Amino acid sequence: MKIICIGRNYSEHAKELGNEIPENPVIFMKPDTAVLKGNDFYIPEFSNDIHYELEVVVKISKGGKYIQKESANKHYEEIGLGIDFTARDLQSELKSKGLPWELAKGFDGSAVVSSFFKKENFSLENLQFSLLKNKDKVQDGNTKDMLFNFDDIIAFASQYFTLRVGDLIFTGTPKGVGKVEENDILEAYLEEEKILDIRIM
Repeated sequence: MKIICIGRNYSEHAKELGNEIPENPVIFMKPDTAVLKGNDFYIPEFSNDIHYELEVVVKISKGGKYIQKESANKHYEEIGLGIDFTARDLQSELKSKGLPWELAKGFDGSAVVSSFFKKENFSLENLQFSLLKNKDKVQDGNTKDMLFNFDDIIAFASQYFTLRVGDLIFTGTPKGVGKVEENDILEAYLEEEKILDIRIM
């Protein structure tokens, strides 16, 4: 199982980090060891600036290569939410040197993944999701604001990577990313249902 992640897929988030709006999906990867086990996230010793990034996650149900956009919706049946924990200080250092981001994005426990739900239960083009930190709403996203929708992403990514059953795609985060501190509580909602509850350690 691999985790494909999309950066800068919401224009307001790209702007808040001072990044240009991309012409194609910006892709990076997380190893399968990045998936958090349990509900406790431990701040790693190598960073003093861990940020949360809430995202809709697509779970691949049918593998493929060179998938056409018109048939991309046949390659996933379920969606969920995920948190892409990012060592922002380390990422900024790596970016300034022109180096890859993996150390800042792919460390153990950096990928929080919720349970998955049938896509038929949702309007995928108008899907509301939000993140609360200590009961305060910090991110409020809607898939209608994505630069590249789920089918765009699958078609693009499959030009480079063979998609396999069980692969996860983190589809990008809306504006409002921010730092976590020890003892913070993060709660993620898909529409009106809470599906993630994470404690920062």
